[in-house]
Amino acid sequence: MPLIKTWQLIAGSAVAGLALSATAVAAAGPWDSGQRKAERVAAASWSPTGGGDHEERLIPLAAPSAPGVLTPLRAPGSAPAANQDALADALRPLLADSALGSVRGASVVEAATGKVLFESGSHEVMTPASTIKIATASAALAALGPEHRIRTTVVPDQGGRIVLVGGGDPSLSARKKNPAGPGGSLVALAADTAQALRSANTDTVTLGYDASLFSGPARHPIGPNDNIAPVSALMADEGRSDDSFAGPVDRGDDPAQDAARAFADLLRERGIKVTGEAVPAKAPAGAQPLAVTLSTPLGGLVERMLTNSDNDIAEALARQTALAAGKPASFEGGERAVTDRLATLGVDLGGARFADGSGLNRADKVSAGLLTALLAKAADPARPELRPVLTGLPVAGFSGTLKARNAGASPAAGLLRAKTGTLTGVNSLAGAVVDPSGRLLVFAFLTANTPAPDTAEKALDKLAAAVATTS
Repeated sequence: MPLIKTWQLIAGSAVAGLALSATAVAAAGPWDSGQRKAERVAAASWSPTGGGDHEERLIPLAAPSAPGVLTPLRAPGSAPAANQDALADALRPLLADSALGSVRGASVVEAATGKVLFESGSHEVMTPASTIKIATASAALAALGPEHRIRTTVVPDQGGRIVLVGGGDPSLSARKKNPAGPGGSLVALAADTAQALRSANTDTVTLGYDASLFSGPARHPIGPNDNIAPVSALMADEGRSDDSFAGPVDRGDDPAQDAARAFADLLRERGIKVTGEAVPAKAPAGAQPLAVTLSTPLGGLVERMLTNSDNDIAEALARQTALAAGKPASFEGGERAVTDRLATLGVDLGGARFADGSGLNRADKVSAGLLTALLAKAADPARPELRPVLTGLPVAGFSGTLKARNAGASPAAGLLRAKTGTLTGVNSLAGAVVDPSGRLLVFAFLTANTPAPDTAEKALDKLAAAVATTS
């Protein structure tokens, strides 16, 4: 049975008018091409051509089209006109909460028509924190498509040396079973390399590693931080010092060297003698690979990034966007490429700046209106390549960074998908929900100078719940 492409999947219970049980969502297991297995099987079951095949393959097979993501329950124009006054009456007092700081931007838009249902400071650019990942994801998907895969290779060099070449795969893992889900595998790469060497009657090599694909400073401008590793074209398990796959943790100073050392150990386990230490090297131009491992498809990377607010994936995707545009794979090159690519989507970029891909940089600037415009593009049936922007958003009360928010008895639990954003004094929330009348609405709320993150998040959650429940 063929695998369903991630960008063709149905997203959630509110959208299809079918309920994923709390048990099914809570039990959602490992990632499978970016989509949690339980959610994927449920989504496939709603389509007459669907199915739940989770066999691992190097390249996913093509599959019949599934219904669109976050499809409204009614066709555009068939539902009663949305009561804008009721929505405004619900949102204005909530937006006035002092917990939201001194500056607020808000935008609520009907995705199918682009009609603005509510706005307040929606064109004012503000620091978005991690909600900028919506822009990073949109640019990368528009540039490369959801099925694009990133290659990590091993190539022969002179004098009995082989070179491990990083392609910028943020899913690359040195673990036998990656808890983050399928992705590039140093274990499989080592096995294939060892077989190729033995076929050439070689059992002893020296190892070089090439991380030159990315340029510019490796350190994010915030400096050493548990939320992000030095940005490298060669990195295994995001440079993490433990077995985690999400959240803050101590990182190594040189991810490329750490990955090369892990690869050397894997070769030794497979009977290849690796002499000396792995050292930086430049892969010979035009060399044919001895072995190749491929990343999770880009759509899956986008989903992981958004669900877990993964900063390492975000910076890698900004650089992949730069490479696709022929620009340097650096912070500066990523900024130019993301800006240029988003401009091709026809959204208003007035005052916007994408100083990084993750939102850790306070120099990032977007408006609430820009975020809702990008979310509406992701819901557009004419832009299926952008669909992972919606399928990757955490589900309120169930997954990722929204697992503990709008949870339990909240009327938005299980219905709302949104990207969170948090920096000191900055809190944001942007996402999508089907309202009681059956319309898909996209929303964004940005704040500045918030006095405390906990109270700001609760105030944002009330705003989002109001969008979900007001008709």
